Order: sequence, then C-alpha cells, then structure tokens
Amino acid sequence: MSRRHAVVFQVGLLLVACAVGAWADDKKTPDDFVTAVLAREIIGPRQTLAETSDHAAARIPAMPPVKTAAEWTEYAARTRAAAFERVIFRGEAAGWRDAKTRVEWLQTIDGGPGYRIKKLRYEALPGLWIPALLYEPEKLAGKVPVVLNVDGHDGKGKAADYKQIRCINQAKRGMIALNADWLGMGQLGESRHDLINHIDLCGAGGIATHYLAMARGLDLLLALDHADPARVAVTGLSGGGWQTIFISAFDTRVTLTDPVAGYSSFTTRIKHFSDLGDSEQTPCDLATVTDYAIMTAMMAPRPTLLTFNAKDDCCFAADHALPPLLDAARPIFKLLGKEENLRSHVNHDPGTHNYLVDNRQALYRMLGDHFFTGDKTYDPKEIPSDKEVKTFAALSVDLPAGNLSLHTLALGLSRSLPRDAALPAERNAARSWREDRRGRLRAVVHAKDFDVEAQPLSQDEKDGVKATLWRLKAGGAWSVPVVELVRGEPKSTTLLLSDAGRKETTTVAKDLLARGQRVLAVDPFYVGESQIAERGYLFALMLATVGERPLGVQASQLSAVARWASGSRKLGPVAIVAVGPRTSTMALVATGLEENAIAALELRDARGSLKELVETKAEYSKSPELFCFGLLRDFDIVQLAALAAPRPVSFVAPNDRARKELSGLKAWYAAWGTDHEPLR
Repeated sequence: MSRRHAVVFQVGLLLVACAVGAWADDKKTPDDFVTAVLAREIIGPRQTLAETSDHAAARIPAMPPVKTAAEWTEYAARTRAAAFERVIFRGEAAGWRDAKTRVEWLQTIDGGPGYRIKKLRYEALPGLWIPALLYEPEKLAGKVPVVLNVDGHDGKGKAADYKQIRCINQAKRGMIALNADWLGMGQLGESRHDLINHIDLCGAGGIATHYLAMARGLDLLLALDHADPARVAVTGLSGGGWQTIFISAFDTRVTLTDPVAGYSSFTTRIKHFSDLGDSEQTPCDLATVTDYAIMTAMMAPRPTLLTFNAKDDCCFAADHALPPLLDAARPIFKLLGKEENLRSHVNHDPGTHNYLVDNRQALYRMLGDHFFTGDKTYDPKEIPSDKEVKTFAALSVDLPAGNLSLHTLALGLSRSLPRDAALPAERNAARSWREDRRGRLRAVVHAKDFDVEAQPLSQDEKDGVKATLWRLKAGGAWSVPVVELVRGEPKSTTLLLSDAGRKETTTVAKDLLARGQRVLAVDPFYVGESQIAERGYLFALMLATVGERPLGVQASQLSAVARWASGSRKLGPVAIVAVGPRTSTMALVATGLEENAIAALELRDARGSLKELVETKAEYSKSPELFCFGLLRDFDIVQLAALAAPRPVSFVAPNDRARKELSGLKAWYAAWGTDHEPLR
C-alpha cells in the first residue's frame, strides 16, 4: 500500500470510528431509502442452503469400485487407519489413545433372578471417568458373549427402562452386558455434545472423547475372565445407534453390531434434514475419509443387523435411511462370502423412534443365530423383566471429585494456547513471523482464492444516494449479496458487514456516505441474507466434515469481494468495517490472508480472545465458524490482528478483556515503524 493510500485510510478509519459511536443516536424510519435498499432481497432465502448442499454432496466419498475380497480388505484397513490419523486421534487426542485403561470396581447390588449388577467406573481418557453397570449371570462357566450397550439421547442414560430390560435379558441368556453412560446423558449430563467443537478449536480431536468412551468399555469387557473375544456385540438406540456403527466400523474387536435408528449416509442427510445429527455425528473431516454407507460395508463379514423404524418421528426413518446402507454393504458381504450376515429389521409396532420389545427381540434373534449356534434351548422371545427395573438413584455410580467433562477438558487444553504466542519485537523477525503465520492461517481455515463473477441486479437513486444491488458468484460456488451505496464522488471504499446482517447497518452506512465513502454492504456465508434458516449450524458441521471450514469460506468470500472492488472495479484497496464478534473474526482472517486488496480494518464488539468461547461454554450453533479446527492452537485474536501489520487494525471501544489481551499490539506496530494505536 502506498503512503498516500495509508494516509487516506487512516483518516477514513477515524471517521468510521465517529460513525460507529453515533449509531445509537439515529432512529430509522420505515420509508428510509438506505434502510429499504439494504433490506432488499438479492439471493433469496434458500440460495445458500442449496449451494451448501451441492458443495457438500459433491465431496462425500462413494463406495470404491473394488473387485476382489483382498482389494476390499486392504481398502477397509486403509480407511480405518486414515480415520484414526486424520479425524479421531489428532493433536492431544493421540496421547489419550495411548493411555492405559483404568477400571475401578465398586459395590455389587442385587439384580434379579439369575444375575447381579456390579457398579464400576472406567477412565475413557486421563481424568474423565465413565459410570457404568455390569450385568453378570450368577453362574458363569467358560467363555461367554459380551455386549456393550450404549446410551441414546435420553437424559436417564443407563437408567432408561428399555435399556435396563435389554441388559437384563442379555444377562438372563448367559451374556455379560455392560451398560455405560454416554457423555451428555445420565450422570454425565453436563457434557453438552457441541462442546467437542471447543476441543476441536484447540486442535485436538473432540470426537476422540466419544470413541474412547466406547473403546475403553470394550477393553474392560474383554479383560474379564469369562469374556469370549469371538463374541463381542455393540448396540444402542438413536445416538446410541450412531455410537454403535462408529465403534463397530473402526474397531474390529466388535464381532456383531445392531445400531438402532441411529444413522444414515451423509448423502441421505443432505436430502432429509431430520437426519442431520449433532456435532459427534458429523465430526470434522470424517467425510474426507469415509461415509456412513461405506462404514456399514466395513462391517463385512461380521454379523450386522440394521434396525430402523417405519414411522420414525425423530430421525432416520426406515424408508429413506435404510436402502442406501444396504445397497452399499450388500455387495461387500457377498464379495466376502457372507451375504447372510447382513440383515435388516424394520419396526412397525409402534414404528416410532424406539428400542422396545419388537426391536429388542430382533436383537435377541441375531445374538442367538450368531452367538448361540446349535443351542436348541435358546429362545429369542423377551423374558419379562419390567418389575426388575431400578430407579436412577439406585443405579447411580460414585464418580471422583473433579471428574473431567468436555468443558473442563477444553478449558485445560486452551490455557496453554496459542503455541508460540509471542510477537517478535524486531522488524525482520516480524516479517518472517508474518509470512510463516500467513501460510499457517491459510492451511488452518482452508482458504481459497475465489474468482468473482459480478451480476448487477438493479439500480435505484433517491435523495442523492445511488444504490446498486449486486449478486457476486465467488469461486463458481457461492452467491454473495452486496448492496453498493454511493453519494457524490467517493474518496474511497469500505466493505461493511455485521453479525446482524447488512439490513441492520443503516446508521453506519449513512455516516460513511456522509464522509465520502463508497459503501459495499456484504452478507458473507451464514450471515444476514446468506444465513441458512433451517438447521443452519448443522450445515456448517456438514461443510466441516467434507473438509471445508465455514470461517475459511467466509474469509475467502470477503477477500474475493475486496479483490473484485480494488481490481475489476479499479476502486483501489478497500477498508473493512465489521460489527460483532463473528464478522470481526471473519474480517481479521480475510485481512491477514489478503495483503493487497484490503488496506485497513476497523472492528466493533470484537472478542478479545477466542478463549472466551471455551470459558463461557458458548454454543456452537450461535457462531459455528469460530470453532474452526485448530485455530486457537496457532492463533488468538491478537495474532490474527498482528498479521495485518503494518496496515492499521483498530478495535473500537474494546471491553476490559480485549484491552488486556490486545495491549501488546501497539508495540507490534512500533516494530513496523508506525505509531498506530489499535485500541480506541
């Protein structure tokens, strides 16, 4: 940027600061021209949804064209290894995987006729203990089947009556049943599932917490004296159905699986929004490795029962969820000579979201056919056990004081981040730091250099203000709505964006116009008109699972708009004004990545630190882009702001936390030979 441009934009930013401070004094009127044009529809309410769906669908892996059993076996092994390395055990989670499984046995209580219940807790990862119950036949001889029974989305957790009855029936049939609580359910109810995204933010695989909670359960089952490693089953309903296929596909110690109404292919989910699942069901980058249809095939040749409900009023209804899974898996079971090991069961009574007697009896039949072959006394009919169901309190397990949760786990990880946080004080070192970190940031947010196709939709003019509505196509994939406002002969150009969307930027837009600025009011992905109204944050998860990053999409769009304005439009480098913690972070990333087209940046209501997200247990759904995998590992707000130097980045009216966290930026600018004051 030339010295002349620097002066122009420094002055411009001072004016913007005044404009932002005056917002609260202005009252909009319904017939106001600027207000009206900022609110006009440009791309429509479903355009971003359609583009996100198309973008994700094109990246979901298809079944590989294998022709031999050996090819499939090699492919499945390679896929498992890739999932562990690139999805589950990333960063700090790799160390959790290597920890020893610890089990603490507590009291034994009476169960019912023929079985006892042992209370226990086991360590999923260091410091995070899982409460569980072991249903054990009173008479045990030789090796017997073991079953891991996982919770679904049920606040009662291991005390849910239908789960107790299932475990009791397994024990009465001579099996050892482990009934473990799930993170976020039962006694672990404080662990909201979107908190794994907080762990992701710190650069560790949040999904590893779920995986290890199951894998350690298998560890303890298989360590029992009477456990038969050839007869190991997993089953669960809903979220438990997801857990079942997730552990069964990747852990080959599982020899029989029955996921109940718990999952469907990513391709199915894009078409049937009811199937879009929580954070754990759509882990970051999973679909860069595999899809749930492929994971179903990865069960081959192990016995697999797919149970769904005909009238499911929650999710994963049989008619749309089951056929693609069978279509993917059946040829592989046949290829391996075990076509009969793949079964399905569709429940019609009651047919809603359930693991009641009909679905349980389908499980008992499957267990009988594969674990009790030749036993003519085995009866798959449910053994009445309703009177043996116990209360939540009776089944509660003592947990150690200070037991970790997803929140405290993320909090602990965040404290030492970002790595190498110090900013160099010498100019040459500062230049090297900036170039290195710019490359790191590009990699972390998966930034793209989007070309822009610009389509002017309409022009209007009133009271000396000319408005042009633009629909920009970024990278041939993303529609970005822009409203351009001009009064007289503009001195320079400002991109204006707000967490609330461009329709709420009337006052600052007017003040910018009054000070000779051309205004380009932009709604990047997932903001304003580019918001996804229906289950939007779940589509943000979908983008992340196919290898994109919502923050990278947003920053790349902003960079592309800036290049279009400064290059194609020949308007010169632009300033950005962002209002709110979400758009401020997008603008920081865009400015850090785009060196030439963005000349200055002004932020209002910006966060002082990304750690605030973890400290306050912020909801993923409110700001999904901020939970970008690994962002906090290398960057906090101060490092993002430092990337822009020597261009001015100004924080307007920062709160006390921001003043503390960003206080070193003035010295950073001094290292570049400027006396810019970043905090106003």
